[in-house]
Amino acid sequence: MKIAFVGKGGSGKTTLSSLFIRHLAATGAPVIAVDADINQHLGAALGLDESEAAELPALGERLPLIKEYLRGSNPRIASADTMIKTTPPGDGSRLLRVRENNPVYDVCARPVELDGDTVRLMVTGPFTDADLGVACYHSKTGAVELCLNHLVDGRDEYVVVDMTAGSDSFASGMFTRFDITFLVAEPTRKGVSVYRQYKEYARDFGVTLKVVGNKVQGRDDLDFLRAEVGDDLLVAVGHSDWVRAMEKGRPPRFALLEDANRHALRQLQTAADASYERRDWERYTRQMVHFHLKNAHSWGNERTGADLAAQVDPGFVLGESVTTPA
Repeated sequence: MKIAFVGKGGSGKTTLSSLFIRHLAATGAPVIAVDADINQHLGAALGLDESEAAELPALGERLPLIKEYLRGSNPRIASADTMIKTTPPGDGSRLLRVRENNPVYDVCARPVELDGDTVRLMVTGPFTDADLGVACYHSKTGAVELCLNHLVDGRDEYVVVDMTAGSDSFASGMFTRFDITFLVAEPTRKGVSVYRQYKEYARDFGVTLKVVGNKVQGRDDLDFLRAEVGDDLLVAVGHSDWVRAMEKGRPPRFALLEDANRHALRQLQTAADASYERRDWERYTRQMVHFHLKNAHSWGNERTGADLAAQVDPGFVLGESVTTPA
């Protein structure tokens, strides 16, 4: 299943997404972790040192390879150059699966060991000096959206994406690519304002949104969050000595994480598993096509010089039973 962590900058979404990734890995589940934030910190939160994190291959820099592989033999896509971030798969497209090996993972993913368990980590790449004043960060996250559009994940398989801060996720259709979205909110007016904005934007798209209260210090903080977000509040997390040690670069074994926080992570997994049972592959595909046509009309046709609506395969529905050509 596909899971997003969102929230305002500084809310702790990267820390919580890294804890959730560690928790899933400890259960033996296959996990793909994706850092799609403009501030690339997920690698460090998963234990990489600064030099290792800096050497992670950037998805945005390998977009031609990704497009060429995913295009496969799809007759509706004349060339990889005409693919944009929202291009949907169709008959002949190559799909990605969580447990497999493929050229995209070979080039763009790196294994990260977590207390003997291993996850695949993929990153969009940082915003560089060359991008300043001339590039939009969403041109980098487009590689993530394209991969998610072509990724078929099953029950007990997890793709966890640490998203860019605030409501920037709505600059593309990527916010609809997830079975559940965990919004990390501090017990402050600013913290819940991002929740309200996200809830409003996602209202008409069937997005399953749950709030994870973070930096909750007592009953007053908890009551504040309950009053502001109601039933959307799933769990609340307080101070953690384990997290403090991790942030200093000296994480203990994950098994030593505090019981209350381990319980919170199990609740997140239970909610994620339940959301997968409600997945509607037809709606998922329709939303993909909706945003593709919207992007094609807005800028894609002009940029590529092609009618990108022709890339839509009207009979194709993404799903676990779809086969991928060799």
